[in-house]
Amino acid sequence: MIEHTGTLPLYAGFSLLVIVFLILDFVLLKTKGQHKIQVGEALTWTIIWFLSALIFAGWLWWHLDGLHGPAVANTKTVEYVTGYLIEKALAMENVFVWVTIFTYFAVPPEFQKRVLLWGVVGAILMRAVLIYLGVVLIEQFDWIFYLFGVFLILTGVKMLFFAGKKPDLGKNPLLRWARRHLRLTDTYEGDKFIVLKQGVMFATPLFLVLVLVEVTDLIFAVDSIPAIFAVTTDPFIVFTSNIFAILGLRAMYFLLADMADRFHFLNYGLALIVTFIGVKMLIMDLYKIPIPWMLGTVFLILVASVTASLLERRHAGNRMDDFRG
Repeated sequence: MIEHTGTLPLYAGFSLLVIVFLILDFVLLKTKGQHKIQVGEALTWTIIWFLSALIFAGWLWWHLDGLHGPAVANTKTVEYVTGYLIEKALAMENVFVWVTIFTYFAVPPEFQKRVLLWGVVGAILMRAVLIYLGVVLIEQFDWIFYLFGVFLILTGVKMLFFAGKKPDLGKNPLLRWARRHLRLTDTYEGDKFIVLKQGVMFATPLFLVLVLVEVTDLIFAVDSIPAIFAVTTDPFIVFTSNIFAILGLRAMYFLLADMADRFHFLNYGLALIVTFIGVKMLIMDLYKIPIPWMLGTVFLILVASVTASLLERRHAGNRMDDFRG
């Protein structure tokens, strides 16, 4: 049974807030122009987006406490925070794929911000559609949870198998099709996706990069949307936690891009999280894992995988020093 805490005014107000955020992003992009995002700037925006998500959590608790009392407010706020953390964690794998895409196409750092900004817009639209479809399926078919559970377990196993392996973009069928069927410029034309040459429209390599970014957003959305339905079936909580995670994704990319190789075990941790959520969905009729336990488990797996990555890199550095000595 789906619970609805969202009303039409709430959805409209939140959507307007997101539109304002995106407009500000585009204005800042135009004002500052093309420039490489430094780690300090990325860290600042990562903190801003994280604090924005927490402020919304506080407002959500206050709003629901006034309408339904503290019990409902506590439950829904924990669901929101758990969903946000899961989506944020799974988005890290998306970030690492973006690193591969930008490296493969040798995208200049000053152009990456515009690509990711449009990528975020596309991701938000796709998430909204997929969340709506997920709600419709859950309302019509109770057994869909078991299908989601099996899908997530298979996804987790696949992630474990491919952890540490970089995708071979040269064999990507979409990319190969585009190169055969589209008029493409040989070089970048500034930060433009489409250019006119002698009255003929050409796509630039940056357009191909944008297409691949949007496709990866769609693929990861298909993986992550079922995961958050394991936390809550409340569409408003699913929608808001997803969107806040996506809004901060671009800043997280610029923060982690230069450190992607340092988190060797993070993909294994993400695979365990996805598998754990899938198991949770399959056993929900036998035992319902409390949401706070889910939140704690996801947090501990993330901390353990990041810590293991840093320790492994440190030991590797020590071995190199011993070898040189």
